[in-house]
Amino acid sequence: MSNSDDSSKGPRRRAIPVRLLTAAVFALAGLIFVTSFNTSKGTNIRTDDSMRKLSDLIHERSRGNTELEESAGTLRKQVDALAQRDNGSSDAEDARLRALQAGAGTQEIAGKALSVTLNDAPPNAKARIPSVPEPQPNDLVIHQQDVQAVVNALWQGGAQGIQVMDQRLISTSAVRCVGNTLILQGRVYSPPFKVTAVGDPAALRKALAASPAIQNYQLYVNAYGLGWKVDEYKALTLPGYSGTVDLHYAKPVETASR
Repeated sequence: MSNSDDSSKGPRRRAIPVRLLTAAVFALAGLIFVTSFNTSKGTNIRTDDSMRKLSDLIHERSRGNTELEESAGTLRKQVDALAQRDNGSSDAEDARLRALQAGAGTQEIAGKALSVTLNDAPPNAKARIPSVPEPQPNDLVIHQQDVQAVVNALWQGGAQGIQVMDQRLISTSAVRCVGNTLILQGRVYSPPFKVTAVGDPAALRKALAASPAIQNYQLYVNAYGLGWKVDEYKALTLPGYSGTVDLHYAKPVETASR
């Protein structure tokens, strides 16, 4: 005779055998292992090797661009020398050409100079002033607008020529930053970033002090320790720009009319 309590409860659920559960766990672990192996293709997916490879490629291309620019500069000097020898121009025309070359930044320039060096703050920097909040990561690095502000202020102060890092600026130069690296005319630089200008040091200093963008940057210098250094030179020579001066621009695609 069956027990009345057991019959009233209906059928009971079967317990999953321990062996079956263990086998399922091992099968799932094996599936995860195979998936991870296929994803990584045999490499360690916890490392940043791919990012290092990309960084190495960028610096390799930058070195290649430097070598090509130096080669192009040598060839350009040879072409200019031949052109000056055979062009048959007058003295007045030659003087006008030299003035245009100086304005274009393709000829070296010498004189009194001023340099500004910008640098990131220490990675563990804390607020130096009690009234300001603790810094965010973006507060501790040099940005594109900081370098551009220095360049603009130096032009405003009457600079006769400007060099950023080891490259002379011309009318088509563009200061670009990606992350905390500077990309200028096909070459990559890491901080500190140095901007050098030939001109009257007093006028250049005055222009730097009057720039609202630089005044804002100085707040971060005082608050978080961003780098700011100004040096004067009694005599300094900036080399002429040696890269290509060809303009490249987009062209509309012409399609055949229907």
